[in-house]
Amino acid sequence: MSAEPPTARRGRLTRERVLGAALTVADTEGLAVLSMRRVAVELGVETMALYRYTESKDDLLDGLVETLFLEVEERLPDAVRTPAPPAGKPLPLPDLREALHLIAREMYRVAGTHPNIISLCASRPLMVPLARRPQAVLRFHERLLALLRAAALEDAAALRVYRAYISWVLGYIVIDRRAVVDDPDEPDPAFRLGLHRLPARDFPMLRAYGPALAERGGEEQLAAGLDALLTRLGPDA
Repeated sequence: MSAEPPTARRGRLTRERVLGAALTVADTEGLAVLSMRRVAVELGVETMALYRYTESKDDLLDGLVETLFLEVEERLPDAVRTPAPPAGKPLPLPDLREALHLIAREMYRVAGTHPNIISLCASRPLMVPLARRPQAVLRFHERLLALLRAAALEDAAALRVYRAYISWVLGYIVIDRRAVVDDPDEPDPAFRLGLHRLPARDFPMLRAYGPALAERGGEEQLAAGLDALLTRLGPDA
């Protein structure tokens, strides 16, 4: 009789364990390697055993997005998780800005620990209807709208801020954290990006800005862009 797989001895399968194994594979080997079979190997079980907890590769990808948003949620203080203005008064606008910055910073930091899956946070919503997205993702959107409502923004202003905020924060993080390079081991920034392959006559600006494009903007530029965005949306935002 064959020995029981080591992972099976550590406890029965759960959706959390399956997603944890998928996250490990994605973090260490990349999304291109991720598959139901590879996750099963990571857990030491048969592939069919996973389908009780995640029905398909798409469900597995949605689960990774859920895991990332859960990590963000766990980092947020209670006042941001469940915004409630004191004594029924509107949330002061400086407090609203602070809360929005805090959420953006925590998203950036979590993305830094899982750079291989952050692109899913931008791509999966294009494939999954709002009502079918993971609960953690829905809570994120609900939280943003609740913050804007707590600050007593009018509906039109709240929607402007909501849409612009999500677009800027997710877009910035995906671009900043997932820069695609031509040669990761190349020390020269321009060569690392492969800009030497672009004809200088046709792409002078990309060639000129290449070294700067090779570096991350970091949290400082994330915050600066967010401040500019909120200011542009109006004095009441």
